[in-house]
Amino acid sequence: MSTAPLMPKATAVWLVENTALTFDQIADFCKLHPLEVKGIADGEVAAGIKGQDPVIANQLTREEIARAERDPNYRLRLAEPKVKIAIAKVKKGPRYTPVSRRQDRPNAILWLVKNHPELKDAQIMRLVGTTKTTIAAIRDRTHWNTQQLTPSDPVMLGLCTQIDLDFEVARASKDRPPEPESATLLPAEITTGPAERAHRVEDTFASLGNKPRPNEDEEELDVANVFAKLKGIKQKDD
Repeated sequence: MSTAPLMPKATAVWLVENTALTFDQIADFCKLHPLEVKGIADGEVAAGIKGQDPVIANQLTREEIARAERDPNYRLRLAEPKVKIAIAKVKKGPRYTPVSRRQDRPNAILWLVKNHPELKDAQIMRLVGTTKTTIAAIRDRTHWNTQQLTPSDPVMLGLCTQIDLDFEVARASKDRPPEPESATLLPAEITTGPAERAHRVEDTFASLGNKPRPNEDEEELDVANVFAKLKGIKQKDD
């Protein structure tokens, strides 16, 4: 519902001439300045404007006017319309491209295809206002002017805004499935570390290949046996 009546000055003229409303009440209802309403009453403003009856125009009721006349602090309210007009929804069509820019669309499409292959045809159509047939021809290099095409940023050409482009790219990235991580990729500190960390590399690959780690206790026991045998041989020699 509108916050001001139709023909506000003409309505103010009628209210000044036919009611006992204050200047502030009329100014508030007609969205005018109180001094402007005073000028209407003095004949200095809107001298040639004929008054518009808001009651006949179904914008005020007699009861509303009478209530405001009894209470100077009351503010008039527009009457509810008797007939509600449905607002037609505007269907979104392809983006309009000025005639002077239409020759740049193939170059923009080629730029989008090369720099953002994740974009779908429908997204490119929204960005530059083209057709699916044209996009397919440029992808397949069957466009009639393929040899002369030069990739050009559609934002620089004025075919779309940077905000629109970023939005479509982000949207396409969300729809793309994540790339699988390699199971044999090792951290940099392991693959580039000093020699004393080499055993960590072996342990890592052993775990990746489901190979059991050697028993450290057994290794320590074998070393002890070797040293014991060497000691015994030395004593015999002495």
